Amino acid sequence: MARPTMKIRFAVTPPAAALAGDAFADYLAHCEHLGFDTLWLSDIPLGPGGDPLVSLACAAGCTRRLKLGANLVPLGRNPWWLAKQLAQLDQLSGGRLLLSFVPGLGSPPERAALGYTRGDRGRAIETVMDLCRRWWAGEAVTAEFEGARFDGVTLDLRPRQAPLEVWLGGKGPLALARVARAGDGWLTAAVTPAEATAGRRSIEQQAVACGRAVDPEHFGISIPVSRDTPPPAALAALKARRDDGDLSQVVATGREALRALVRAHLDGGLSKFVLRPLNALERRADWRTDLEWMADSVLDLQR
Repeated sequence: MARPTMKIRFAVTPPAAALAGDAFADYLAHCEHLGFDTLWLSDIPLGPGGDPLVSLACAAGCTRRLKLGANLVPLGRNPWWLAKQLAQLDQLSGGRLLLSFVPGLGSPPERAALGYTRGDRGRAIETVMDLCRRWWAGEAVTAEFEGARFDGVTLDLRPRQAPLEVWLGGKGPLALARVARAGDGWLTAAVTPAEATAGRRSIEQQAVACGRAVDPEHFGISIPVSRDTPPPAALAALKARRDDGDLSQVVATGREALRALVRAHLDGGLSKFVLRPLNALERRADWRTDLEWMADSVLDLQR
């Protein structure tokens, strides 16, 4: 159960239309005005959106309070360049950068495009995370990774945050073990409150066995939301991510359903929420109404 002193925070994911041109600055200003804690972007390499780091760099210059977060696919990126980009972005934003490393969708076309057709994606993410942390700490790194060789390579640029924390995603046994072993937090998706609670407990127990602890404030979930009936295509994509196809405790449709789902996750010890509108693509010009609806639905719970 969420402790009375636990910080409850809400992030929001913008629709594609809000990431285009002048609309992005308007969207960011409205997020700050309404009181959302974080802007959260997703990295989908072969998807219709752009690179989240480019968008976050733009957002850093347009905002003052809003935190800037992303689910980032590190595979296919040179880890030294990635460490440098993230350190600079954290500096430019005044220490507002939040990160979750994810393996991507894992489809054959995406794997091929990233140059990662074989191998354990989870283990590779763990390696990239370790390399980034070593560079951010000022270490001279000698290592090889995916064809790149680093011979005593250092990074002069440091993140504003010390340390710059890296959360991990996933929901399977290997993913939970990875969070327990190496993650600074857990941001999951497409799970019920009962499954999320079980995942949190598993991570905490395994972390103890590894001689470490994951901050109890660092457990969160991405919640698909809709003001009214979600588009069938979006529901079909979510059903494909679950063995049972049951979305009754995964998707929140309407204000009361969203509040109930958030409270259920709070009872399970999760306190950080990314709200992802499912109908954004069908109401491209209505992102302002969606933002205001989400703010009215849950921001009174933020503390």
